[in-house]
Amino acid sequence: MSQSVEQKVRNIAAIDLGSNSFHMVVAKVVGQDLQMVSRHKQRVRLASGLDSEMNLSDAAIERGLLCLVMFAERLQGFEGDNVRIVATHALRQANNAPVFIQRAREVLPFPIEIISGEEEARLIYLGVAHTQVESDSKLVVDIGGGSTEMIIGQGFEVDLLNSQQMGCVSFTNQFFNNGKLSKNNFAKATLAAEQRLKPLVKQYRKKGWSTAFGSSGTIKAIKEVLIGFGYHDGLITHKRLQELIDALCTFDSIDAIELSGLSKERKPVFAAGVVILNALFQAFQIIEMHFSDGALREGVLYEMEARFARSDIRMRTTENLANKHNVELNHAVCVKHQATELFSQIRQTLGIKKHSELLSLLQWAALLHEVGLNISLPGFHRHSAYILQHTNMPGFNSEQQLVLATLARFQCKSLKLNEMPEFNLFDKNHLLALIKILRLAIILNGQRNDQLLPEILLTVEGKLWVLDCVNQLWLEDNKSLYADLLAEQERWLSAGWQLKF
Repeated sequence: MSQSVEQKVRNIAAIDLGSNSFHMVVAKVVGQDLQMVSRHKQRVRLASGLDSEMNLSDAAIERGLLCLVMFAERLQGFEGDNVRIVATHALRQANNAPVFIQRAREVLPFPIEIISGEEEARLIYLGVAHTQVESDSKLVVDIGGGSTEMIIGQGFEVDLLNSQQMGCVSFTNQFFNNGKLSKNNFAKATLAAEQRLKPLVKQYRKKGWSTAFGSSGTIKAIKEVLIGFGYHDGLITHKRLQELIDALCTFDSIDAIELSGLSKERKPVFAAGVVILNALFQAFQIIEMHFSDGALREGVLYEMEARFARSDIRMRTTENLANKHNVELNHAVCVKHQATELFSQIRQTLGIKKHSELLSLLQWAALLHEVGLNISLPGFHRHSAYILQHTNMPGFNSEQQLVLATLARFQCKSLKLNEMPEFNLFDKNHLLALIKILRLAIILNGQRNDQLLPEILLTVEGKLWVLDCVNQLWLEDNKSLYADLLAEQERWLSAGWQLKF
């Protein structure tokens, strides 16, 4: 009995590379339970290291790497599939983010995913939903160093989300960079926040919510200072925020702030965080807000467990996108099945692991390769690529979307591989193999009829890819397909590839 229970225990960890702080939460999965083991936080101030050209300074990179070295010590012995690292606004904005990621892999041997603001919002909501008492509907607000996320949902499902590029670090640099705390500075910062929120007000008020929650460091600091004011229930209200702003204005500078409950590390960006939250209260007419311990890293952690249980939001995202763009699903499914079969035949030869995420990405790309047809037939592959790269796709990080877009871009026509982007999480040779597989699967299903394809075998002999059919007369009876394969063979040759059939 003890051995069977022990086999069900798995250690997992989620890391959030935020604009102001890096966070790590470690948990163990025992049966169906997720038990938190430890939390780790380090103030890194990554966003403050962005220069005017949006490059991270060497000092900011070093601060981040030093933190990751400490995280790595805690994660010794963890398997790769049990650690997920997500990066948010600062690394989304940084032009030299690949430099940081490459150096980070040297000290922390796990992939780093840069996620979109919308994906960050969804995961934040998931973290709050899993750690709070159930309510009819929730508004969740998270004010980070570089962005602010606002989400409305019910249960574990998001109904409305948005990410705005305003955070406690960026607003400090913009409105309090001289360190002065004046009513004029507060007024300018408040006006700027209200202008960012104005386009969202109508839909958020119309949607409504029953309970409002705030997550992460900014709102936690505000709650703790309000408790120091004597508000022991920990609730945040508009009146109390106004009182807090009045108190801040009594100090001449940020360095002079002395408030019970406010840590030394949070002090430099505290005023900007208060301004943003106050603007949100005014714009959305929030009555009161509770603090939630759950945030982005908890959302990542719970979704890791959900994915192991095969409850993958990415499949739902794919289906919704296909329906939205009127994809011919019968054909897309045929391409998906053919691509899956070809992948399985050569996976080992290509050195791809059995449970690699590459197969899932190939399957999703097959289902969505024609989303651009809804725009126009000429150049539809480029339309498809644009949609897949720039559409909000819950569950996918930025690089996963880039993989889907790349597969769609190179699904047909000439192979201009000089246009292929760089990747951090995936091996380029593996992605080139996926491009070949998808192109072949599309060609083999080019007739778009109900006729079943015969058994087709794919082998790889060095640089040579060989397609073979059990029915030797099949190509003679399908002259159009034969012509398509001949044309494809020529395209492969122009790219330095070899195809034989």
